[in-house]
Amino acid sequence: MSYITMTGIAVALAMDAFAVSISYGCSPVKMHLKNAFIISFFFGAFQAFMPVIGWFSGKAFALLIKEYDHWIAFTLLLIIGLRMIIEGFKERGPEELCEQNIDLGYKKLLVLSVATSIDALAVGLSLSLIGSPIALPAVIIGTVTFSMSFVGIRAGLKLRHVLGRKSEILGGIILIFIGSRILFEHLS
Repeated sequence: MSYITMTGIAVALAMDAFAVSISYGCSPVKMHLKNAFIISFFFGAFQAFMPVIGWFSGKAFALLIKEYDHWIAFTLLLIIGLRMIIEGFKERGPEELCEQNIDLGYKKLLVLSVATSIDALAVGLSLSLIGSPIALPAVIIGTVTFSMSFVGIRAGLKLRHVLGRKSEILGGIILIFIGSRILFEHLS
């Protein structure tokens, strides 16, 4: 598999993490560079690790998860998206919006990392079936996802200043849209 093909696959896999990263950047609380790095690292690490799991899993596991992966991703993204929308409608004082550090919510970040990297599991399985090695593709996928997630957070910060409190609502809508898209792609 060529580097260009692998990079294209990596960009495609990273798009969900990129969109979710925009929603993190849109968060109504202050986003520090350290937090942006942690979020990007989670997404990049999961996108790199899931193809490795898929590669080692084999056909039986892929058939099992293939039936339900879209429902799992949709449900997780729907729940988190709805919670973000509800939070976006809550009244907050200016000091709460701007002065606190973002609560990364590692459980939430873990769920989002898994939900956005389920497709990478299938890519790893596919690479296994065609006899392709996994180390270099995993590194490329993880690096591209980390980079795109970091850029997404920075873009979300810009949107936050334009949209204000509505940015969290937008972030929730983005997550629900991603979950719906995953579901409809697999059902059609």
